[in-house]
Amino acid sequence: MLLVIDCGNTNTLFAVYQDENLNKGIDEEKWVARWRAQTSAARTADEYAVWLAQLMDMRGLSFKDIRACVISSVVPQSLFNMRMLAERYLNVSPLVVGEADVKLGVKVDLPHPSEVGADRLVNAIGAYVKYQQALIIVDSGTATTFDIIGENGDFEGGVIAPGIDLSLRALHAAAAKLPHIAIKRPQKVIGRDTVEAMQSGVFWGYIGLIDGLVAKIKSEGKHDFRVICTGGVASLFVGASDAIESYDGNLTINGLYEIWRRNVN
Repeated sequence: MLLVIDCGNTNTLFAVYQDENLNKGIDEEKWVARWRAQTSAARTADEYAVWLAQLMDMRGLSFKDIRACVISSVVPQSLFNMRMLAERYLNVSPLVVGEADVKLGVKVDLPHPSEVGADRLVNAIGAYVKYQQALIIVDSGTATTFDIIGENGDFEGGVIAPGIDLSLRALHAAAAKLPHIAIKRPQKVIGRDTVEAMQSGVFWGYIGLIDGLVAKIKSEGKHDFRVICTGGVASLFVGASDAIESYDGNLTINGLYEIWRRNVN
């Protein structure tokens, strides 16, 4: 089995891929388990091990079944403990995305390629391997990112905006009388009370952001793009956004699997 770990700013995703022949190519049916934990630089490898061992046991899995591990992290403070988790408890040397000896197999067609976050490149690889065409990837996380993938799989740039949950927290924190609310799709744009008005502003505001930016990207781009979304609450946008064609929740884990495969073959 392969354990993939994606450490984001808000949450860390653990997923297990189960196959006797790990490096033959992705089969999404073989993602047998996935779990999320709040990202915390204070959580130790020992704490992660206890938490993960219990969850794996509930699925009939154990640490001794793990043959390999790949890690992507945008939180440097957490990377040490993730590495210790793999080495101390799984008895494997993890492949860490972003290290000099790790091959990604994607060209970053930008003046400063080292500035592109590992999470964005992982998504780009996972998406292109699956769709094999020019793409706009809308990733809804702590930030809402729009990543541009060319017809040959090159990473060509993108847009970074505040994430929807970050905007909600800022609104609640900065305005004393505004409550903290859940993200949901309102039936109507015009809210009849404060909560409805806030939900409408955030949800339909982000739909406007997505549709407007995708239109601008397409007007500047030279490709026939497919638009897909992933991450966070992005599945709520499907059907509400005119621009988004589909939701794919496996882009990150598929990308991590593919990076691991490219480095062991």
